[in-house]
Amino acid sequence: MRDYSNHATNRVPERDVEITDIETCVVKGNFEWNIVKVHTDAGVTGIGESYRGGGVTAIVEYMKRFLVGENPLDVERLFRRMVQETSGHSGTTGKVVTAATGIEIALWDVAGKVLDVPVYQLLGGKYRDEVRIYCDCHAGEAFATDAGYHSPASDDAYAVEAYAQEAGRVADMGFSALKFDLDQPFDNHPDPYNGRVSNAAIQRKVDTVEAIRDEIGYEIDLAFDIHWDYSMDSAKRLCRKLEPYDLMWLEDPVPPENMDAQREITRVSPVPIATGENRFRVHEFKDLLYDFGVDIITPDPSTCGGLAESKAIANRAEENYIAFSPHNVCGPIGTMACVHLGACVPNFDVLEFHALEVDWWDDLHDHEDPLIEDGYIEVPEEPGLGIELNEEVAKEHLHDPGTMFA
Repeated sequence: MRDYSNHATNRVPERDVEITDIETCVVKGNFEWNIVKVHTDAGVTGIGESYRGGGVTAIVEYMKRFLVGENPLDVERLFRRMVQETSGHSGTTGKVVTAATGIEIALWDVAGKVLDVPVYQLLGGKYRDEVRIYCDCHAGEAFATDAGYHSPASDDAYAVEAYAQEAGRVADMGFSALKFDLDQPFDNHPDPYNGRVSNAAIQRKVDTVEAIRDEIGYEIDLAFDIHWDYSMDSAKRLCRKLEPYDLMWLEDPVPPENMDAQREITRVSPVPIATGENRFRVHEFKDLLYDFGVDIITPDPSTCGGLAESKAIANRAEENYIAFSPHNVCGPIGTMACVHLGACVPNFDVLEFHALEVDWWDDLHDHEDPLIEDGYIEVPEEPGLGIELNEEVAKEHLHDPGTMFA
């Protein structure tokens, strides 16, 4: 087995640093945000975030066993060590990679603080001073994750007028790009299992898209997510029906496991197709990118392996002239990590924001002003990620009270 522990120990004293502890907590926003903190003997602490949901904190605790004592500046080597040390229990994909991702982001924060540079500088430098944000919107009360999973509302919440009203409200906030979920309870009639969508349900979607366009016009970019719900024939029919509305993309029209089906949808669709949020590490994106199974690639940097791995994915997308638009349902820590990534990727287009309904989202960080201004986030110039967790606010919203950092 390859040994990625520290064999290159020749360092000047100021960079001879060790990890002394790793802590986690889970903040309950509209999702369960897994926060990671890495402590060092240099008096520097790094903050990171892993994708939402259960299991991550226990895996981070396991990884701490072999990371304490390591040099946190060797970010990419330590990511490979985390993968290698857990390779016997799904360490190359899934939740284990997601847990390693939160640590990886925190390590970049440490490295930037120790070396006194922002993370984007460590990743290769800056193409842009601010990152454009698209707002993931919902109609009325149509979305809830109170128990950690999607729970559709009543049919009334999906009224066509509710979508249009919300689109106008969010556009007035200054966002130049919006996304809505277009999978709806109506899709499950007459059968909830086979993925085929009735003519009535497809027409309801067309009416919804048309109403939003009538409300916001065509200067604002507009995308829709349908969450891998549909059979091949229904996905093709929907793509054809949505062609007149000049969409930024249609996201995840078919289940993600079958690469041939994904490529076929992208080949025949008159609407650009986006996917990528449920793949891990650069290896799982290879076929999508080199076989042109996607028009816009949407990995989640808090899921797929972190900032270096996401940049590797973006590099391969750039080889094929494919735009890079990361999926992001994080709190402000993970979002700012994505901002640094967006700053240093030439083919970056737009970053997701998925917490409009969390009115304390901006209270969770240490900046005086809201992070998002007129649909953009400014790339920080402070060392590291340029953001810290407001732990007092985090304590008020813990998933499990009493589990905050020591």
